[in-house]
Amino acid sequence: MGLECRRVRSLVFLAVFLVQSALAAPFAVQLGDTRVALDTPAGFSDVQATGSPRLLELAEALTSASNRILLFALEDLDVRRFTVGDTPDLRRYCLVVTPKPFEGARVTQVAFRQLVADALRDVGAPAPTGADARPHLDSAKGRPALIAELRRDQEVESILQGARLPDQPRGQTGTKYLLSSTTLLLVRGRVLNLSLYSAYDTPADLDWIRATTLRWVEDVQRLNNR
Repeated sequence: MGLECRRVRSLVFLAVFLVQSALAAPFAVQLGDTRVALDTPAGFSDVQATGSPRLLELAEALTSASNRILLFALEDLDVRRFTVGDTPDLRRYCLVVTPKPFEGARVTQVAFRQLVADALRDVGAPAPTGADARPHLDSAKGRPALIAELRRDQEVESILQGARLPDQPRGQTGTKYLLSSTTLLLVRGRVLNLSLYSAYDTPADLDWIRATTLRWVEDVQRLNNR
């Protein structure tokens, strides 16, 4: 019985590994007459193919109905948990969408910069320079607050925001915070919106989302410059 259990467990782990490897590979999406290459950040896997209503509802809750979801990814550890029937922690996840009105239209750099200006008009002032942005988020009283601008050029606009989450139910202690980066990216004449989310427990989470966002943007640009 012990040997049979070990064999079953090994097969489950192998299946998880194969599924995760397949989900993590770069892939292409068709936007109008243009194929755009996408990939997840390192350590994440796209989970749209699972068909899980809970995961699909989470992805839809993160964006407007006027956007088409192109990628929704969880950390690899959460993918493994989900595959074997456990509940994912959902501490970090990411999303890529494109505005449906622009899906089949080629967007110029001028039009892209206007889209950026409209989207980020009311983001507010960034947080003071420092290792901990949580006091800045406290002052926003639950509203999303700008922490920093990560990158700006003709084809990229990337910002980092955060928010203090509502107070915990009675019996739970500690204030919870959420970090999110938003990157508007023009690739091959198409507009992409890359979003990365993380719980904010320590300054290391702030460092992680900054570095991961910038590396992810560079990777997507590299894939589409081939």
